[in-house]
Amino acid sequence: MSEQNKLIIDDRKTGNLHASSGNEWQLVADGVMGGVSNGQLLTEIVEDRACLKMHGDVSLDNNGGFIQITLNPSNDILEKITEYSGLFLEVYGNDQAYNVHLRTKDLWLPWQSYRATFSTKPQWETLYFPFSEFKPYRTESKLDVDRLSRVGIVAIGRVFTADLCVAKIGIYKK
Repeated sequence: MSEQNKLIIDDRKTGNLHASSGNEWQLVADGVMGGVSNGQLLTEIVEDRACLKMHGDVSLDNNGGFIQITLNPSNDILEKITEYSGLFLEVYGNDQAYNVHLRTKDLWLPWQSYRATFSTKPQWETLYFPFSEFKPYRTESKLDVDRLSRVGIVAIGRVFTADLCVAKIGIYKK
């Protein structure tokens, strides 16, 4: 896919937890709901590429089961998002499955989202997620990207060690 058909949300050129487009990445674990999963959000260099690294242990104890990194896209991204077809990630993983969760201003409950699942390999790869393929989770509302408020990359739903690096995230046009 041509670079001119992409709009970068973060390409890790900041060297810190701020995205290239401005806002700051956050780590959220299930402790906010009583769970005991734990994780870290780090800036790293993996195979000569700057990235964010989400690392930790997902536990199902105490009704838990997730760690995630989240970003509220900047207003510049949100103003243009309806011109785009989907989200893309450049990731390096540990042969595990992860999710991308989108939240909109229409969702009130913390467990509601629009979800896409992906598998990783221990190599850099670019993955594309058309907005039309995100599945509503615990909501009857359809995804309205014009109302997007947050993007989350999530290790969820089973006991495992999360080890995922993200070098780039953005939106793309077909």
